[in-house]
Amino acid sequence: MNTWLLLHLQILTYVGVLGEPGFAQLDGAPPSSIAVIGAGIGGTATAHFLRQHFGPEVRIDVFEKGTVGGRLATVTVNHNDYESGGSIIHSLNLHMQDFVKQLGLKYRKNVAGKTAVFNGEEFILEETDWYLLDLFRLWWRYGISFIRLQMWVEEIMEKFMRIYKYQAHGYAFSSVEELLSSLGGSGFLNMTRRPLSESLLELGVSQRFIDEVIAPIMRVNYGQNSSIPAFVGAVSLAGAQASLWAVEGGNKLVCSGLLKLARANLIQAQVNAISPQAAGESIQYRLSYSTQTEKREDLYDIVVVATPLQPSVGSGISFQGFESESEPVSESESDSQQQQQPPPSIAGTYHHTVASIVHGYLNCSYFGYPDPKLFPFASILTTDTPELFFNSVANVCPVNITTGFRRKPPQEAGVYKVFSQEPLGKKELKTLFKSYYSVQVTDWQAYPHYWSTEELPPVVLHDGLYYLNGIEWAGSAMEMSSVAAKNIALLAYHRWSRQAEMVDQKDLMHKIKTEL
Repeated sequence: MNTWLLLHLQILTYVGVLGEPGFAQLDGAPPSSIAVIGAGIGGTATAHFLRQHFGPEVRIDVFEKGTVGGRLATVTVNHNDYESGGSIIHSLNLHMQDFVKQLGLKYRKNVAGKTAVFNGEEFILEETDWYLLDLFRLWWRYGISFIRLQMWVEEIMEKFMRIYKYQAHGYAFSSVEELLSSLGGSGFLNMTRRPLSESLLELGVSQRFIDEVIAPIMRVNYGQNSSIPAFVGAVSLAGAQASLWAVEGGNKLVCSGLLKLARANLIQAQVNAISPQAAGESIQYRLSYSTQTEKREDLYDIVVVATPLQPSVGSGISFQGFESESEPVSESESDSQQQQQPPPSIAGTYHHTVASIVHGYLNCSYFGYPDPKLFPFASILTTDTPELFFNSVANVCPVNITTGFRRKPPQEAGVYKVFSQEPLGKKELKTLFKSYYSVQVTDWQAYPHYWSTEELPPVVLHDGLYYLNGIEWAGSAMEMSSVAAKNIALLAYHRWSRQAEMVDQKDLMHKIKTEL
């Protein structure tokens, strides 16, 4: 960690020497204003990193039509707040760890609880209080599949961790493909194009293990099955390990804290349109937006879109005034015309996942435990069984855990988070709960519906116009958004400062060793 922090500091004193025409104002002046559209973890982290690299003078406006935090959100039950969105963070998520330290936030206390896998009729896998017994049961039922899986995930995570060294040295990537290739070569790219189940079978993992362990993890994390792409599957499996944490008071506090740290101006508004406008030999962007009381326009040198642009999400943003892609361009004009192309359309759809926060009494009889006092599990995952109407159910703890807090046993009314594909009706609620006091439903377009497109969305939409959320199509997680935020801040800085040698470089591990 100390080495990483040392490397992280080097970027603050880095000065580039080579130039790349067309990326910056010729007089070398810094941008006067930058807009970030979206105040989720990606947008707020981008604002923070932009401030680090562009300095104190640039104006940074962050537009948010909803609530700061985006898909990091809470709901209130009985005067306590509970996570309704992104709820867990991996111990190797170095950007998120760094945010928490800089903001003076605290790690939430961990409240132990056992997990089981339900197939619609019975529990087929149960966690016990004894780690060695759990390992023996895994070996007895699945052979060495779980060892092969663990080694595979660790190898991928080890390669992925290179991104922190690259970013600490100031290197950036103009596409998600370039970023993945720099970490894992063609292997990482291939993992975005083939199913997880296929990769695991090739690895020697049994079909039974995939059906009974892998599929339930994919269902709870991404609402999809083991046919999910292998790379995002690996991200999900890394997040299923025990070394997980969360932020005391709610993960969304990171977002509001980063806005303050970036000294960004939060503008509560819907961005309606983005249009280019010539500014000497460079381009500015006119943002048209609506607040609750008025419609306004402002000009920005750099714009980062940190909200999904897929039509199914309905961002409400239109791109106006760009040249038509269909117009013929002669070879002699191709270089100058290239920067005038309109942003490409973003393909794909987002997956609906319904999070229901239920305050009530779990129906333990449904799971084969007539006496709730004997029910030992805090979390229940499910197999990919057509008859099952829910992906998971868990007894959840509030975001503020006081000294002496205990998880409510099933014989008492507790707070449960249920993930499902569709909203739960009265029939489904009465199946899962003997009785309940309240139900709060959030219908999230939480993550990509994988395989709805075969292409990874672009990072650069236009000269000085960037798109953050494309990285979700490689893997959707808080840290993935943070990595993308750092990359875009570096990319915008280097393109503005005409430092081509810091973008899309090959053999970076060798370069870094040479620099050291």
